[in-house]
Amino acid sequence: MNTDSTPLCEADYIAATADELSRKQGADKAAALVSQKALFQRRGRIVLHPDELVLTDWSETGALVLTRADITAAETRFTDLYGRFLGGLLNAGKPLILSTVSPSLGDIYLLINRREFMETTDDRQWEKQINDWRNG
Repeated sequence: MNTDSTPLCEADYIAATADELSRKQGADKAAALVSQKALFQRRGRIVLHPDELVLTDWSETGALVLTRADITAAETRFTDLYGRFLGGLLNAGKPLILSTVSPSLGDIYLLINRREFMETTDDRQWEKQINDWRNG
């Protein structure tokens, strides 16, 4: 991880992989109606550097570091794993989904700077920022 570069942007995140979301049961989904942290159990800081995207505190071994080549798509959308009912009725609750080249990692669902009461995130701004970075 290159820690010498000044971050382009950073924020708080909660996250889960598609595989983790697919294993959630009814009780977890019911709890998510109160707090999304029931579904998204990974949390830390998302930091976009000029040469890498870092998700701090991803696992017990530390940060997840992704390069441009590791990410095949970044988009905000509802899916079968995380739909409008769980994400809130507003489009502002759509998760940011990072598709990765790693078969073991798969898709990463992120809620960036999620505000519980308002059910909003900064995911659309981050989608643009990450896609500009990927294409830059």
